[in-house]
Amino acid sequence: MTTPLADAMSQLVIYDSLTGRKQSFKPLATGKVGIYVCGMTVYDYCHIGHARVMVGFDMAVRWLAQVGYDVNYVRNITDIDDKIIARAAENGEKIGALTQRFITAMHEDATALGCLSPDAEPRATDHIDEMQQMIETLVRNDYAYAGDNGDVYYAVDSFADYGKLSKRNLDDMQAGSRVEVENDKRNPFDFVLWKAAKPDEPQWASAWGQGRPGWHIECSAMSTKCLGNTFDIHGGGHDLQFPHHENEIAQSEAATGCEYARNWMHVGFINVDGEKMSKSLDNFFTIRDVMAKYLPETVRFFLLSSHYRSQVNFSDSALDEAHNSLSRLYQALKVAEQQKGEALIISDELINNAYASAAGQDFIKAMNDDFNSSTAISVLFGLARDINKASKVEDVETAWQLAQHLKALAQTLNILQQPVQQFLQAVIGAAAEDGLTDEAIDSFIVERTDAKTNKDFARADEIRVQLKDAGIELEDSRAGTTWRRA
Repeated sequence: MTTPLADAMSQLVIYDSLTGRKQSFKPLATGKVGIYVCGMTVYDYCHIGHARVMVGFDMAVRWLAQVGYDVNYVRNITDIDDKIIARAAENGEKIGALTQRFITAMHEDATALGCLSPDAEPRATDHIDEMQQMIETLVRNDYAYAGDNGDVYYAVDSFADYGKLSKRNLDDMQAGSRVEVENDKRNPFDFVLWKAAKPDEPQWASAWGQGRPGWHIECSAMSTKCLGNTFDIHGGGHDLQFPHHENEIAQSEAATGCEYARNWMHVGFINVDGEKMSKSLDNFFTIRDVMAKYLPETVRFFLLSSHYRSQVNFSDSALDEAHNSLSRLYQALKVAEQQKGEALIISDELINNAYASAAGQDFIKAMNDDFNSSTAISVLFGLARDINKASKVEDVETAWQLAQHLKALAQTLNILQQPVQQFLQAVIGAAAEDGLTDEAIDSFIVERTDAKTNKDFARADEIRVQLKDAGIELEDSRAGTTWRRA
């Protein structure tokens, strides 16, 4: 049976960072997508920049699956690195204990943000053999060389296309370079593939002596092990484009003789109050910091409200605005549910109906245009406005159908899926300590209802004002009085 999404698969276009333009997405294997995203180096809690990468690629993976692709989503974990070693030593903690603690925290953060788990999550320390095999191939074919210090370096000038992703010219880089040349390097931009062991550091035996892998080789080895020498999409944060992804291309294509990734996707930067996020500027926020003040769905909505490639400015006012906007969408659902007298439950049939509608076609067009979640969300607001218009004239069935479309389309973005009152009455941050409890609010509503019954309208108005001052908005309808936290 033909579905409204039947043609969507063939209409998807993705911006490719390598070519610098949007292009029709044509996977290597019909109906299947292999996607590799550079994951976290697990020595600390994930920050809001990590959240943008998590949510951005979760959104892309969900849409690829929605239009019918069988998606193999791989996101690696770097569990051996200079920063990990330094943090473990600083804490007096075993490296394995440190990394596992932050892997667990990362999973908790991703789950709270409504992200799907990757299909595979390879760890660097489980793939040392694959890394060594790739390095041996590079050395054998004169793309890499061993220094007298025991390190092994990739020779960037051996790869003619070095710089093609970041649009950098190696000659220009060398001419303007202020990089101090290490004694064993032939070129200041040569990068390490294998590091000679230092005392009291994790180390593995190799053809070049005891040591551990460099950072860049990890992703080349793990991605090709999981997805093959060539795969469909490689992604990560914009900050990884150079040198990490540039180096991945050079070492992978030199080792395999194959194109590395068919499409490159990079998520834009997050600034905080107009400045680059940095611990030195005291504007560095972990995901947990933010979710202590805002609902996780509000954070997700905020991140999806901008195109994944755009630069985003993070601030309390921006999160407040995102929460208010998301609340308006939930309010539209609430109005429809109250008039209909039942809660919305989405089925496959309702999802098909939603995508067959005019709004659904606009939603498909937006998401197929390089995963434009910002425009897709504007379609949801159009539905919310139409729900409110229909509700005002008590066109219950129209409002109900539009509400079904709203919730069904939003499920691809994994927003608006909570029970309405659960979201609107949720308490977080300072309100959790200082605000009124649900029970106290309900007691005030009962008292206000009694006051109105007894024609004590002054007391009823007094309670409404008192609750409003406490951040509680009351809404009266034929079905009774409901409330939400402002």
